[in-house]
Amino acid sequence: MKAKDIAQLLDEPACAHNKKEKSGCAKTKPGATAGGCAFDGAQIALLPIADVAHLVHGPIACAGSSWDNRGTRSSGPTLYRLGMTTDLTEQDVIMGRGEKRLFHAIKQAVTDYQPAAVFVYNTCVPALIGDDVEAVCKAAQERWQVPVVPVDAAGFYGTKNLGNRIAGEAMLKYVVGTREPDPLPAQARQDIKIHDVNLVGEYNIAGEFWHVLPLLDELGIRVLCTLSGDARFREVQTMHRAEATMMVCSKAMLNVARKLEERYQIPWFEGSFYGITDTSQALRDFARVLQDADLAERTEALIKREEQRIRAQLKPWGERLKGKRVLLYTGGVKSWSVISALQDLGMEVVATGTRKSTEEDKARIRELMGENVKMLDEGNPKLLLGVYHEYKADILIAGGRNMYTALKAKIPFLDINQEREFGYEGYTGMLELVRQLALTIESPIWSQVRTPAPWRHCH
Repeated sequence: MKAKDIAQLLDEPACAHNKKEKSGCAKTKPGATAGGCAFDGAQIALLPIADVAHLVHGPIACAGSSWDNRGTRSSGPTLYRLGMTTDLTEQDVIMGRGEKRLFHAIKQAVTDYQPAAVFVYNTCVPALIGDDVEAVCKAAQERWQVPVVPVDAAGFYGTKNLGNRIAGEAMLKYVVGTREPDPLPAQARQDIKIHDVNLVGEYNIAGEFWHVLPLLDELGIRVLCTLSGDARFREVQTMHRAEATMMVCSKAMLNVARKLEERYQIPWFEGSFYGITDTSQALRDFARVLQDADLAERTEALIKREEQRIRAQLKPWGERLKGKRVLLYTGGVKSWSVISALQDLGMEVVATGTRKSTEEDKARIRELMGENVKMLDEGNPKLLLGVYHEYKADILIAGGRNMYTALKAKIPFLDINQEREFGYEGYTGMLELVRQLALTIESPIWSQVRTPAPWRHCH
């Protein structure tokens, strides 16, 4: 990828914080990609497309422990869970065999798995030695008549957020607009108007979007494509025919929503499905953007019904959690979207992490928690535990890498990142969230592990 292309992706006109010198949205400095490089951001943004062969062109280490490395769920194909790599070695680099290995790797992916498409992720080593990944993908596509999409996101290009944008740009350049949507099925409802929409930045972690999808189905809102949770390649191809786009929680792929609007006149809005308040607002925003009075009326009726139901179910749990103090250390959109959900439960967030958050995310945090909120840009164990004890928190909610910090410190911990096993979106997801919080905070194990061992009293 050329420097001018990266500069264009960094310059996002639809972002309110775009012109700030220290935007935080995607700009980087040396060493800042250690916690998530551009390749990492591009790959995790597209991995949930379930029927695609995701091929990493680079050394084996870039693929990592690649089986099922994201907690996203699929309602059908499982090809996305299988890691594929060209496994470049020193000999390949010295002899200039990278392009040849890539060509044969694409062949193997196509012949062994018959994927709907092959996505090829460029990494640092082939980018540095000058492999023409785009040319190889074009030749392979012509040879095997299967879409082969280059995703040029070498890690040194920048941060994880930049990688998200590169992934979105690849979809816009090579995939979106190459197919028309399927017609409505014969059994589709005839009494209401069906609207087609996109969701960008929804990854269906732990299957949580399936808590929301029935509500959209009931309202007559057909999801053409989620980019990219439980998505199929053929769905991404049809995104240009949607009537509205929802940016789910994040501005990282804002370029997708903006360009869909510029090229195909598809309006967009930002929303979240975490928490009762935000879920209801997202449903209202669909009706507003789609400009359908009947849909708006039916949406209000659905919200009233669902809020009454879930608040009744949450009441006994909420009484146990009200006033509990939370240290939330996560990045990106969860740094503010989960705050809203916790506040719905009457809990107090004492501090939140912002290491991978954009300036837009930080602004939302200030809206929810006030200007004096403590935001943590670093998350080393000593700092996290210091803040935990200083603010008298009752639980640490963070990613899996912080689990052992919490366990060694003998404090309650809940995993909120992409590897988690429980989905928290929508009204139903709130019930799961509150259940996991209560089970964790009230577990008898904490009082037991903090009690001195019996033999310590022996002489």
